[in-house]
Amino acid sequence: MGICLSARIKAENPGNTGLSSNYVSGDGKDTSSTSSKVSSVSVPLTPRSEGEILQSTNLKSFTFANLKMATRNFRPDSVLGEGGFGSVFKGWIDETSLTASKPGTGLVIAVKRLNQEGWQGHKEWLAEVNYLGQLYHPNLVKLIGYCLEDEHRMLVYEFMPRGSLENHLFRRGSYFQPLSWSLRMTVALGAAKGLAFLHSAETKVIYRDFKTSNVLLDSHYNAKLSDFGLAKDGPTGDKSHVSTRVMGTYGYAAPEYLATGHLTVKSDVYSFGVVLLEMLSGRRVVDKNRPSGEHNLVDWAKPYLANKRKIFRVLDSRLEGQYSMEGAYRAATLALRCISTEPKFRPRMSEVVTVLEQLQGSNESESNQNNTGSTPRIGRKSANDASGGRSTMAYPRPSASPLYA
Repeated sequence: MGICLSARIKAENPGNTGLSSNYVSGDGKDTSSTSSKVSSVSVPLTPRSEGEILQSTNLKSFTFANLKMATRNFRPDSVLGEGGFGSVFKGWIDETSLTASKPGTGLVIAVKRLNQEGWQGHKEWLAEVNYLGQLYHPNLVKLIGYCLEDEHRMLVYEFMPRGSLENHLFRRGSYFQPLSWSLRMTVALGAAKGLAFLHSAETKVIYRDFKTSNVLLDSHYNAKLSDFGLAKDGPTGDKSHVSTRVMGTYGYAAPEYLATGHLTVKSDVYSFGVVLLEMLSGRRVVDKNRPSGEHNLVDWAKPYLANKRKIFRVLDSRLEGQYSMEGAYRAATLALRCISTEPKFRPRMSEVVTVLEQLQGSNESESNQNNTGSTPRIGRKSANDASGGRSTMAYPRPSASPLYA
């Protein structure tokens, strides 16, 4: 089912970035069952056959009839979102037997159903089963099971009540109040830990499609990586890279990967840097509605990131007063290192985690000091100020009722 980058660009414009981008916040109820178990991968994750993949997982094999009942016959009002893969439906299953239960009872699930006419297909479905069926980590979304019956291809996940990071950054309205600086750094750290885990496996896993729509949030804003359809095993032995067809999402793919098709873990680091920049700025990586010269976020922001006196021009004005100059500069410097044109100058994800942990520690310390009125904070209006400098809620307002796109 491989899809080249150009095809994915066509299917995923900035206003519709795929399946996870439309997986919107739910009822705020904590229904996820986050596992603290972390798997240790010591063998290649890509078996030779479909049979090997399905046999090597501990996933539940659901029947079509069971998932049909769990989602109330895939009713339109059960749709959580739609994308290149197909539609995602909300459903309910019994926590013990994993069979369909009455709506509102048992474990809430998200069922991703393959659209046979879509531009994604069985190969990515199988890749998702392969990786998430063997990898367990608090910052990877939990895959509960799958359905492979006749022409039906479905995946069953834990339900992520707060939806995607993309929605919280870029959607407007009472359901999506801006994420605070503290929450953005917490989400960045969680996502970084997920990537670091993938890269630390003996057989490294390259995620290849890291973007805001693929970072999902549980009710406590814990970040989890989703959608492993494009993931690849990393290079082995003395190989420096994996050669593949260029696939991914426009704006997030590393320049050397676009140019050569050579894929490394540093490709993921670049994508992380782009997402971190989106989190710092509140801007999409590509936005044609911006003034000329500001359409591409990376190109526009780079000159400001290395200058302590100019980084305020990049920072989201809705975060005014929530961060220290030193914290903002360290976060901006980290983003700049990640999006370096030369892969060798980008940090490893383990180093990114360390820096973000230090930033989080500093944030907590500064918050405590700020309670005594002794910590200065930045309070300058940025060039992309869309709110006129008005203060905003530090935390998104919980949804009064489920809201799905």
